Amino acid sequence: MRLAVIDGRAVLVRGDRAADVRWASQGRLPTDPMALLEQWDRVRDFAAGLSDEAYDIEVDPAALEAPVPRPRQVFAVALNYPPHAAEAGFTPPDEPLVFTKFPTCVTGPRTTVELPEGKVDWEVELVAVIGRPAHHVPVSRAWETVAGLTVGQDLSERVSQLQGKPAQFSLGKSFSGFGPTGPVLVTPDEFDDPDDLEITGLLNGEAVQHDRTKSMIFPVPELIARLSAVVPLLPGDLIFTGTPAGVGNRRTPPRYLTEGDELVSRVEGIGEMRQHFTGPAS
Repeated sequence: MRLAVIDGRAVLVRGDRAADVRWASQGRLPTDPMALLEQWDRVRDFAAGLSDEAYDIEVDPAALEAPVPRPRQVFAVALNYPPHAAEAGFTPPDEPLVFTKFPTCVTGPRTTVELPEGKVDWEVELVAVIGRPAHHVPVSRAWETVAGLTVGQDLSERVSQLQGKPAQFSLGKSFSGFGPTGPVLVTPDEFDDPDDLEITGLLNGEAVQHDRTKSMIFPVPELIARLSAVVPLLPGDLIFTGTPAGVGNRRTPPRYLTEGDELVSRVEGIGEMRQHFTGPAS
């Protein structure tokens, strides 16, 4: 099942067509994607029996919005790919390094981002979306709590992220528009192996990041187990699972996002996002 949002309304996507969930369910299911995630098992049962005729909306990729527009909690993981840890000058961590992105930064898959003052960097990521309340979940059952996977960008303003001793991450990663997600939420059963997906980031057509998610030090199930051992996870929560090597501040010389840049973020089996960047407001 592939869930998307158009004009604030939840739709199911099949190819280039979509079905309005509320209309197709004759009002039995809500329009709001956040409300749908609270009853995810019902949604999946409904989608399994939906006829081809229900998919009567032509999908315009430019019209797609964040599939999870108002998460209550947004977790993110640092240094979760060994090559990225190495380029940053660190050994791979023994425990997940967790920080947060504030939910108001979450946006859709095709956006224009106004660059703040500073040095803004890119980080393509696989994002796991929680679909059931999860607390003290073992690794063996962690995938059962996942509604689906989507693409994310952990855009990061490095000056504010790294200032102070010790540095703090969350503010520098939560400027307006710094959490693009989309284009759709894809249930884990759509993938041959949800733990092994190609992930790619391109800047102005040049591939700057590329890996497979099987390279993650802490894969999705382990992240869920570790997080849920501390914090109850809620339907609609997002987990940005970490970025591969190739971020801008580790290039020689460093390269940061500038006005006119186009950033494309792709994950195999999910799709791609496109962000364009404008200069800071005067």
